[in-house]
Amino acid sequence: MSPAVIVVIIVVVALAALGLVLLQRQRKSGQLKQKFGPEYDRAVQDRGDRRAAEQDLAGRQEHRQELRLRDLDAVERQQYDASWRQVQTRFVDDPAGALGDAYRLVQQVMGARGYPTDDFDRQADVISVDHPTLVADYRAAVRLTKETHRDGARTEDQREAMVHYRALFARLLDTQGSNEMEER
Repeated sequence: MSPAVIVVIIVVVALAALGLVLLQRQRKSGQLKQKFGPEYDRAVQDRGDRRAAEQDLAGRQEHRQELRLRDLDAVERQQYDASWRQVQTRFVDDPAGALGDAYRLVQQVMGARGYPTDDFDRQADVISVDHPTLVADYRAAVRLTKETHRDGARTEDQREAMVHYRALFARLLDTQGSNEMEER
């Protein structure tokens, strides 16, 4: 074989390998976009770099797989549901207090299920793996709760925060499919 043929073969093999690597990256990106939905875009914006965001999202998935989440039994679900009804009733007379109670109740359910509860950002990252369409609402609810307790918030904002807490709360109580990505 002539040296020119060997060079051509090496170049063709290198281009094929490069093409496979690029195809794999594109496939991985597509899978992460599909899995995380709007959370993918948020991660890219926060990180300022697609590759860094994808590493972060993959890390979230790995961390989530290490957790031993459990379903709540029927008695626990009934107790938490009754507590939620009390929180909602309190909202009429004390929206700020009810928001604080809603936050604490969601935290309790998360802890009972096995989610981390020590750091909000870490918790939201793990929640984003199982509930990618709800995590933005959860972040908004927590932000509005903090605003309410810091400077006060409009009643409509407080109501919106309660709706967000309720959506996540309902998914956390759900035992069928609660550890799977919700449908979009």
